[in-house]
Amino acid sequence: MNAVIFLINTAFTLYLMVVMLRLWLQLARADFYNPFSQFVVKATNPLVLPLRKVIPSLGQLDTATLLLAYLIATAKYIVLQLVFSPELNLGVSFILGALLLFKEALNLLFWVLVIRAIMSWFSQGRNPLEQVFHQLTEPFLAPVRRIIPPLGGLDLSVLFVLIALQFINILLADWFRLV
Repeated sequence: MNAVIFLINTAFTLYLMVVMLRLWLQLARADFYNPFSQFVVKATNPLVLPLRKVIPSLGQLDTATLLLAYLIATAKYIVLQLVFSPELNLGVSFILGALLLFKEALNLLFWVLVIRAIMSWFSQGRNPLEQVFHQLTEPFLAPVRRIIPPLGGLDLSVLFVLIALQFINILLADWFRLV
């Protein structure tokens, strides 16, 4: 049973991350022609494009992609409920789906920052993935750099944002007991 739960969690979480990356790429106005951006768009188009025909965007916010991310997060809990018991509590699933969406957005930001930091040690800015990650994370790092400038060539803004994200994640886990 644990193996099935692992597969369900992994499949839903990975696709949820790709859908959230699409939304984030659009909000950050990242390079659409970057190979990584193209992968994200092509992986999500089969579900996003039909939703876009029904749900219009609100300004820069692609509401169809946001709704898809929410539906995937909610579907994860519905499938897990069906695996654990024959009863289905849709109200709880919709609430947990919203909380999961927020939690996974924080996790996605955390891992993109970690990968960006590690890549900065080796790639020296010529990797297309690093360029997109820079476009995605710079809006979070720039305000921190204004408060804490680089010290001796060492940029600590990533460290402070990672600590803040972990603090928020632990706080949410304590509040909602979602670990």
